[in-house]
Amino acid sequence: MDFALALFIALIVSGAIIYWDRFFGAQRRASRAGADSTAKLPWLVEYSRAFFPVILVVFLLRSFVVEPFRIPSGSMLPSLYIGDFILVSKFQYGIRLPIINTRVIPIAEPERGDVMVFRFPRDSATNFIKRVIGIPGDVVTYRGKRLAINGHPVTTEQTDLTSWSDSNQPTDQMVGFFETIDDSVHTILTDGRRQGRSIRVVVPPGQYFVMGDNRDHSNDSRYWGFVPESHIVGKAFFVWFSWDTPGGGGVNWGRLGTVIH
Repeated sequence: MDFALALFIALIVSGAIIYWDRFFGAQRRASRAGADSTAKLPWLVEYSRAFFPVILVVFLLRSFVVEPFRIPSGSMLPSLYIGDFILVSKFQYGIRLPIINTRVIPIAEPERGDVMVFRFPRDSATNFIKRVIGIPGDVVTYRGKRLAINGHPVTTEQTDLTSWSDSNQPTDQMVGFFETIDDSVHTILTDGRRQGRSIRVVVPPGQYFVMGDNRDHSNDSRYWGFVPESHIVGKAFFVWFSWDTPGGGGVNWGRLGTVIH
């Protein structure tokens, strides 16, 4: 079950118990206890009163402010490591109703270069994280492992590789580049052992073209299409914790506090 839905159900159930006790249960206890004002609350009412405010605060924070996610794969290396725990702004692209994910108050639109979390179009129960490459109306071309947007090649500059937490990808075949898309400057990886897939697409209205920074090891819009606006979760902006899973476990202290670009 979706965690947001589980929180919502818990909120409704605990709130209903408190409401019932206030208007019905308390009166029954009072009539039975008579002058005894020390009658103990039923355990279900007691727990509901204790947990309702906690559940409410968590639900509101996750729905409208920030939501935590964990990075499960290396598709966004070297920007995000496997085992990074990140925070995602839920209001960056507008206020959405929880559960149904419908935007009711527009604030801003995703921009090229943003690192965005969204529900996978082929399985809405699964969250993906990728970088926004094309916005509605853009013509995106990817040939020879190089991007062009609206006919303009994206600026890249080769750089020395830095270490990352994925022992499954030998560094001798990985090439790193600084890539500049509008105001976003980030690092991408390409794998010399793999052929790049050539595509040319026009991004439809209300949808977005996304790619992973680990270009040859990413399941993204090149293979399954566009991200509808209705599937957007939010913008990733901060690494608050990191567990070095590929490295054998342990806190990856150098990643804590990293701002996501």
